Amino acid sequence: LKPMLDIRGMRIANQWFSSLLFSEPYDVTIDNFKAQLEFLDAMGAKIIGASEQGNSIQGKDVPVLGDQKPVLNDEQWELLAKGMNEMGKIAYDKGMTLTYHHHMGTCVQTIAETEKFLEMTDPELVFLLYDTGHFYFSGEDPLEALEKFYPRVRHVHLKDVRDEVLTRVKPENMSFLEAVREGVYTVPGDGNINFDPIFEILSDRGYEGWMIVEAEQDPAKANPFEYALKARDFIREKTGL
Repeated sequence: LKPMLDIRGMRIANQWFSSLLFSEPYDVTIDNFKAQLEFLDAMGAKIIGASEQGNSIQGKDVPVLGDQKPVLNDEQWELLAKGMNEMGKIAYDKGMTLTYHHHMGTCVQTIAETEKFLEMTDPELVFLLYDTGHFYFSGEDPLEALEKFYPRVRHVHLKDVRDEVLTRVKPENMSFLEAVREGVYTVPGDGNINFDPIFEILSDRGYEGWMIVEAEQDPAKANPFEYALKARDFIREKTGL
């Protein structure tokens, strides 16, 4: 794969890692992390993004804004922090960076949960994958989150949210995947998030990492190529990049 990427001037920016600390033996998750890290290292990637999926409801047919969202007890918080610190050290020793992806339907979804997670993990080993859309979907202000957590941000996902879909999610008991198929997410500039102050903070504070457009949509409703161009034009207009 790497030669095919090289001749096209491309490289892998990041890859999702599903941590299963709450559903698999501890060592299984660590070993799986090492294997995925080896692949990314061979590809020349420098970032790996992890999210705890052992008790996630994001792929289940249950209301994403209902009462089944996982909430950790003290013992589970300790296990999550221990695992991420170990994975962060493994990544650090390979010259790579572990970023944790707060995500809808998981145990780290809100600003409060993200803050607790960052407080419990080593600031030299574990960083944040900041996602505009997931904070907004969870009812949080993505600008507030960026201001609060910027020192730990090492990777950015840019996604927008359509309020006309978001306002239906709870009353219609949509699952996360149902909400995505209905179009809750879209590319930056096509929804209701104000990206101007977000780009301003990233610029003013000298952010030099990746900004990835990640806007899951039904391709039958939103042509991926057309929306990729729309996102590219918006980012160029707002940032000059």
